Amino acid sequence: MSATVRLAAAFPEARRIAEFLERDFADDGIAVSLCEGPDTWLAEAWFPQHGCDEARRLVLNCLGGDGFDAPMQADDVEDIDWMAISLRGLHPVRAGRFLIHGSHDRDIPRLGRVAIEIDAAQAFGTGHHATTAGCLVALEYHLKQKRPFNALDLGTGSGVLAIAIAKVTRLPVLATDIDPLAVTIARANAASNHVTPLTRIIAANGTHHPEIRNRAPYDLIVANILAGPLMLMAPDIARILAPGGRLILSGLLAGQRERVAAAYARQNIVLRRAWLFEEWCVLSLVRPQTKSFGT
Repeated sequence: MSATVRLAAAFPEARRIAEFLERDFADDGIAVSLCEGPDTWLAEAWFPQHGCDEARRLVLNCLGGDGFDAPMQADDVEDIDWMAISLRGLHPVRAGRFLIHGSHDRDIPRLGRVAIEIDAAQAFGTGHHATTAGCLVALEYHLKQKRPFNALDLGTGSGVLAIAIAKVTRLPVLATDIDPLAVTIARANAASNHVTPLTRIIAANGTHHPEIRNRAPYDLIVANILAGPLMLMAPDIARILAPGGRLILSGLLAGQRERVAAAYARQNIVLRRAWLFEEWCVLSLVRPQTKSFGT
């Protein structure tokens, strides 16, 4: 339970009260505001971890010796789960056979879809961005054609693509991200989707982590990053993509498609299909069987 304390006074007095409240409470995470009411001005303090009686006592101790005489009102405030409220604004996303939903929509009908639960967090990939949804559509296309046996998700973000691969194939997936926070979030998402035993999620910059090298070559790599890093990484990705291996790239605008495809063509990785999702593009590429691994 939290509490608010309001003191009503003419503007000069209300401002002086607000200054005293800020002086004593601002460093403790207590928000102080000054606003104009219907007939007078209000100095208000919000106490996130106190009831109204304790909040009133704290304010009286702050102001009592300074001649303040403003009428005071203290009220308990019901705690609100703002994260839950924000999540309710994120509707389920259908991308091919996949259904991406938040924990608030856990009980929605699945209708034969592969459901993946991802809540909004500080890592990219709830399925609401066109690049993530587009990658899932491309992933479904590839999984229907051929079942991978060794998959890598570069720049996993929330872990949604790695989770999708693990749920469909029931095979181990390696996922990496440069951001340790993303790794933590992706691991939590893997757990909530019951694929922890199938997902290995590590912090890594590019493809140079020893575990990435040791598990190569990969017959499926997905990388939803940005056009610039994808072009720079083309030689490194080529070294770990198996002959006949498939590559899904996204995070690039439609106008960047040719440059990214050209960077991989120079590595003998051939563009086979491109999907457009709004202004974003997803590329599907294949390394021919005739190319030897590591050359």
